[in-house]
Amino acid sequence: MTEKIALTVEEAADFTGIGRNTLRQLIRCDMMPTLKIGRKVLIRTEDLDRFLELNRGINLRNQAEVHPLRQTN
Repeated sequence: MTEKIALTVEEAADFTGIGRNTLRQLIRCDMMPTLKIGRKVLIRTEDLDRFLELNRGINLRNQAEVHPLRQTN
């Protein structure tokens, strides 16, 4: 089975244990880069891993503490 390279918000929430609403808020505030295909929002697993490592020990509900992961080209 091939590992997914991108997850929906729901899949990312299940995978990480972060609430869907918290993830959506992080996305709305441009803290986490996403791919948008029509109405579907995808988070690259590579970006998700980097975001979690960057914010280890941080309260993700407190946006003032969160270190944003910038989109790389």
